[in-house]
Amino acid sequence: MNAEMNPVTTTVHMAPALRLLAIATLVAVALLALWWWRQHRAAAISRHVALVALTAFITADLIVFGAFTRLTDSGLGCPDWPGCYGQASPLGASSAIDSAERALPTGPVTLTKAWVEMIHRYLAMAVGALILVLNLVLWRAQTTLQRAPWWAAAALLWVVVQGLFGKYTVSLKLYPAVVTAHLLGGMLLLALLVAQLQSLRPSQSLVAGRGAAWVLALLALQIALGGWVSSNYAVLACRGFPQCNGQWWPDADYAQGFTLLRELGRGAQGYVDFKALVAIQMVHRMVALAIVVAVIALSMRLWRGGAGVGRRAAAWLLLLLGVQVFSGLSNVLLDWPLLAALLHTAGAAGLVALLTGMAARGRAAAAASLPVIEHTLQHDRA
Repeated sequence: MNAEMNPVTTTVHMAPALRLLAIATLVAVALLALWWWRQHRAAAISRHVALVALTAFITADLIVFGAFTRLTDSGLGCPDWPGCYGQASPLGASSAIDSAERALPTGPVTLTKAWVEMIHRYLAMAVGALILVLNLVLWRAQTTLQRAPWWAAAALLWVVVQGLFGKYTVSLKLYPAVVTAHLLGGMLLLALLVAQLQSLRPSQSLVAGRGAAWVLALLALQIALGGWVSSNYAVLACRGFPQCNGQWWPDADYAQGFTLLRELGRGAQGYVDFKALVAIQMVHRMVALAIVVAVIALSMRLWRGGAGVGRRAAAWLLLLLGVQVFSGLSNVLLDWPLLAALLHTAGAAGLVALLTGMAARGRAAAAASLPVIEHTLQHDRA
C-alpha cells in the first residue's frame, strides 16, 4: 500500500507539535486579552477571580465539546496524535483524509470529523495554556493573597495527565476505560478550578458543606457510569422507561458488562453480548435514582437552613437535577438525540461545579472555626 493510502505509520507523530502549540497560544492569548480588557481597571483580587472563572468556564466548554466529539464519532477523525496525519490542521492533511474516506466511506475519518477532533485538541491545549498562566499569576501574588494557590497547582499537574488520556484515547482506538477516565479527568479538572475559585473569594458558608461532599462523591460514581455507558454505546440497550425492554429486571450480564480491561466492543469470548450492554444501562439507572434522592435531600436541608445563599443553592441544585432527568429520559425515549446528550453532559458539569463550590465553602467554614474552638477550649481550661 502506498504512503498516500496509508499516511500514518504511527499513532504518535510529534512533528506538528510546535505548530499546534502556536495555534493553542493564539487561542489562549485571545481569551487572556478579553480577560485583561474587562478587568485591567479592577482590583487585583477581582482580576484573579475573573481569570480563574474564565479558565473554569472554558474547561466546562471543553468537557461539553469533548462529548460532542465522542457523540459525533469524531474521536478518530484524526487517527494520530497530537496532529492530524502529521499536520497541524486538517487543511494540510486534506489529501490523506480524502484517501482514507474514499478507502472506507463509512469509516471514522471524514473532513468534518477531522475538524471536530482538531478543534477539541486546540481547545484542550488552550486550556492547558490558561492554567499555566493562572499559576504564574497566582503564585506571583501569593503574598497578597495570603495563601498558596495549591488548587491551581494541582490543576496544572492534572491537565498534563488529561493530555495523556487524550493521547491514549486515540492510540488505543477509543478503549472504553480510557475514554471514561478522560471524561472523569475533565470533571476533576473543573472541580480543582472551582475549588481554587472558592478559595479566592469570601463567601457565606453553607450548613450542608459535608453533605455536598458526599453527594459529589456519589455524582462522581454516576459520571463514571455515564462515561461507561457512552463509551460502550449502551445508551439504547434499554428501550422504554421506567421498564427496560418491557421488563422491570431484564436478563443482563453484569460480569461482562463491567469487565474494564477490554477493547471497544470486544470481550474475552469475542464481541460484547447485548446482555452486557443492558447491565451497563441498568446500573446507570439505579445509581441515577440514588442521585435523585440524594440531591433532593440535600436541597431540602439547604432550604431549611433559611439563609438566602442556601436557598439559592437549593434552587440551582433542583434546576440542574431537572435538566439531568429531562435530558436522560430524552436520550432513552427519543433515541439519543445529540442535543439531549450534550445537555446531559453540561448538566453533569454544572452539578460538579455547584457541589464542589458548596463542599469548598463547608471546608472553609470548618477551617475558620478552628481558631475559635481552640480559643474557647483555652478559655475554659483557664
